[in-house]
Amino acid sequence: MSNKRVLITGSSRGIGRAIALYLAPKDYDLILHFNKNKEAAEKTLQEVHALNGTATLLSFDISDREQTQKVLENDMMQNGVYYGVVCNAGIAEDNPFPILESDQWDRVLHTNLDGFYNVLKPIVMPMVENRIHGRIVTISSISGLIGNRGQVNYSAAKAGIIGATKALAVELAKHKITVNCIAPGIIETDMTKDLPIEEIRKIIPARRMGNPKEVASLVDYLLSEDAAYITRQVISVNGGMF
Repeated sequence: MSNKRVLITGSSRGIGRAIALYLAPKDYDLILHFNKNKEAAEKTLQEVHALNGTATLLSFDISDREQTQKVLENDMMQNGVYYGVVCNAGIAEDNPFPILESDQWDRVLHTNLDGFYNVLKPIVMPMVENRIHGRIVTISSISGLIGNRGQVNYSAAKAGIIGATKALAVELAKHKITVNCIAPGIIETDMTKDLPIEEIRKIIPARRMGNPKEVASLVDYLLSEDAAYITRQVISVNGGMF
């Protein structure tokens, strides 16, 4: 029997890369999505292979509905329906609301929130029709739970992902497909490298930033058969920030 296929969007760096490397030794056939950074994606692929993992690359823009549907349907037709999907890809374009440009609002919403629909819409019915008791994990943010200064667009998109995740979980529960959301706090990635680290540590009860592996390990559990009775949940990984 072939390994279960798991799609990870935004897997070339940051949390997505950590998820790919954490899952590499497991019995999954990983589909590593990337959009523009092919070099980084190929490096992640090499690292997965070095860990004896099975993986292939898949390129598309999650904000492009037609392209995303075409690529995903073609991949499933050739290689089989997905068991798991980790919706991790996203962008941030921060600015105080009074000077937040309309295109910054649109890009963040189209990528982060529309991406939820664009990726999952072609995937869900094949999972149902093939009676796959699958797993869907979305990645939101602490910004989607409590809001954050200078991130009205990002907070709106990430809060929308939480609502969409909960609603989809209700629809798919009878099909034994779980849908859960992880809301990371301040995690050490490229997106946080320019933040005032010492000041941030003061507001985190754990007094440190999170490691991408700490998010990846939770994804691993939520994908597992042991997590079959966990659905419609939003789980924070934030060092006790709230």
